[in-house]
Amino acid sequence: MLQAVINAFKIPDLRRKILFTLAMLVIFRFIASIPIPNVDREGLREYIESNQLLGMLNLFSGSGLTNFSIAALGVYPYITASIIMQLMTPIIPRLNELSMEGQQGRNRINQYTHWLTVPLALLQGYGQALLFSQQSSPRGGTLIGNFGLFNGDTFLPTVAILASMVAGTMLLVWIGELITENGIGNGISIIIFGGIVASMPGAVGSLLTGSSFGENVIGTIFFLAIGLLTIVGVVLINEGQRRIPVHHAKRVRSGRVYGGTTTFIPLKVNSAGMIPLIFAVSIMVFPGMVASFLESSNREWLREVAREIRLWLSPNTVPYNIIYFLMVVGFTYFYTMVVFQQQRIPETLQRQGAFVPGVRPGRNTLVYLQRVLTRITLAGALFLGLVAILPFIASRITGVQTLLLSATSLLIVVGVAIDTMRQLEAQLMMRNYEGFIR
Repeated sequence: MLQAVINAFKIPDLRRKILFTLAMLVIFRFIASIPIPNVDREGLREYIESNQLLGMLNLFSGSGLTNFSIAALGVYPYITASIIMQLMTPIIPRLNELSMEGQQGRNRINQYTHWLTVPLALLQGYGQALLFSQQSSPRGGTLIGNFGLFNGDTFLPTVAILASMVAGTMLLVWIGELITENGIGNGISIIIFGGIVASMPGAVGSLLTGSSFGENVIGTIFFLAIGLLTIVGVVLINEGQRRIPVHHAKRVRSGRVYGGTTTFIPLKVNSAGMIPLIFAVSIMVFPGMVASFLESSNREWLREVAREIRLWLSPNTVPYNIIYFLMVVGFTYFYTMVVFQQQRIPETLQRQGAFVPGVRPGRNTLVYLQRVLTRITLAGALFLGLVAILPFIASRITGVQTLLLSATSLLIVVGVAIDTMRQLEAQLMMRNYEGFIR
């Protein structure tokens, strides 16, 4: 692998791509450290660590939410907009037509995604700032002071805060697209990857200096071993695929014979990636957040109901993790089928004169591929569900409460690393160099 890195830096074009990607990551980290004034950052950090949904949003912002910087929203509004557009494409006829118009149609859908990102970032930024402004700070006052759109004294500061947060999100999206065009890997994923890696030294330090490490050394070592096994499992599941053979019929054009070859369709075991985890966490944490607001109600019965809901849906409870597991499995199947329908593989095969041996083209091919995909997705769905609740299981087994990486973090880090290595491998193989994977 070291020799492959040396070979990559020997190629001027590839060296420029790598250095450009690293430069963009440095700029991203500078942006994530630009704070918004009048914020109790220490109290905000403690509050975010106790909230799972905010912890995930902090993950997508590259730890920008902890500092409440101008990049506090990260690229999560853009990811949400992308998911919405992907789900709406087969439902809305106009979007469905654009998806079939090639690169020009995809560019138009991408433009709509950018437009949708702005109001989503505005709503998310307002909701987060409003939530923080209502939370008491351990040092007195609130986590964010002087906030409110409907107050004459705080209107302009509020507008300035929201405009800065939206601008920071769009700036990160732009940097991500620059990395995709001129660097190595998927830019949005690289930005999230950079945020996770930047937070790892602090997480390792808190684990080694925490009380749990000194009191339970064996448990800590066992916890780290579970983490390493999880990484191996993530690699195997992400790389696992079922290859469906496809035969291309022979065609004669201008006296020449074309086709007659056999290729394959790679159906991945985990086609949904980390999307099911995002869906499940967002839905699971929402009732708890609403209950936390209702606990300050004037009605005693409403306060009691809200308190019971919040305690019952706490991430450290068994009912929460059972429901979380089932929702991840369900969303994995749902999103996998949505993506499969958008790919239109049977139509493409029939148009190219290709077919699956032993299966008639058209409807029969669609049914066959869906049956195979349903079976192999079971392994991916169960694995994603297990990874989702693994922090809870590991903490119960080892007694270590300080978690180095969440399930989503592991999927992102491993997935982005594999994708980036694969792109470098392709670049090196094009120039007759030996790559990373042997």
